Amino acid sequence: QRQMCIRDSIMIDHEGHLKNYWYAAGTSSEVNSNKPVKRIIFNIPIVLWRSNNDELSALIDRCAHRNAPLSEGRIEDCRIVCPYHGWAFEQSGQCSHVPSEGPHVERVTNHRVEKFPTLELYGLIWVWMGRDIPPDKDPFPMPFKKTKGWNNYYMTTRFNNNVTNLVENFMDVPHTIYVHKGWFRDRKQIKVPMNVQRTKNSVLVSYDQDNDSISAFDWMINPKGLPMEHTDKFYMPNVTRVDYTFGEEEKAFIITSTCTPISPYTSIVYTLITYKFGYFNFLARLFLPWYTKKVINQDVQIMESQGKNIKHFQETNFESTQADLLHLYIESLRNFAKSDGKGETPKPISKRAEFWI
Repeated sequence: QRQMCIRDSIMIDHEGHLKNYWYAAGTSSEVNSNKPVKRIIFNIPIVLWRSNNDELSALIDRCAHRNAPLSEGRIEDCRIVCPYHGWAFEQSGQCSHVPSEGPHVERVTNHRVEKFPTLELYGLIWVWMGRDIPPDKDPFPMPFKKTKGWNNYYMTTRFNNNVTNLVENFMDVPHTIYVHKGWFRDRKQIKVPMNVQRTKNSVLVSYDQDNDSISAFDWMINPKGLPMEHTDKFYMPNVTRVDYTFGEEEKAFIITSTCTPISPYTSIVYTLITYKFGYFNFLARLFLPWYTKKVINQDVQIMESQGKNIKHFQETNFESTQADLLHLYIESLRNFAKSDGKGETPKPISKRAEFWI
């Protein structure tokens, strides 16, 4: 049992302060009281389940008896039952019934499995992975807008790459004219000035480009050619938010992604698409899920290729230019947190830079 514990925690033990956050483990609709759901975060198997009274619980996916996965068991009232010998555990992780002990309830009081704090917010289920400290912050406020004129939906995507490389990809403009050519942007050979600001827990980017556009969407979301404002924002440890607004937020398109590490080079990304297109909302509801899935699958492919190469060479020997300034700031924040706050603290800074697309 001790060896299993060491093996489970080997990844998370090398993540420093990065583990002391809430991580998305699924959408609300994915977990119900019919059957348990298995998730893996930082290489730790977790079982999510709801009791009959709809209360949510997250336990380590390993029965205290003979280590069978609880996720393959069943839910009975307010307990999860192991598929191997029928041991039953409360939502607290406490074992409350061992069939082989018959009526002797007093004999099972010392048996329990690890419980993880959970929250359900913004259409997602969140699990706190900081085993050594209780939750001391809130999950990132995903812009799940329920006000009039706004629509939302989630995409769940598996990537074969790590969180740092993924958030850099989601914040990266230059790659769009190659990976998403014809679908998102086309090469125009124009200069794009930008302002990049690093705070103690974020990297905020704004672009100075009067004639910027998302070519595939112009006909629908900006037929009048209103000025478009584009910002990219990264929030520790794993969230990116990309905003496109037109005509002082008369119309807007927001892409918010929260990345959950499964293993060193596998991640699940929950992407919230939030939009307000006025009269075109009905058409967007039919067209947009197909389109955004097409675009994100292009990122899946290039991220897998990059991940394979990094694993092969066993290093991330990155050369950078001005266009990568935001990536360098993201890396500095994540690397500092991963090192348990050792070394020089990344200081708040703001710089101007430019690149061409």
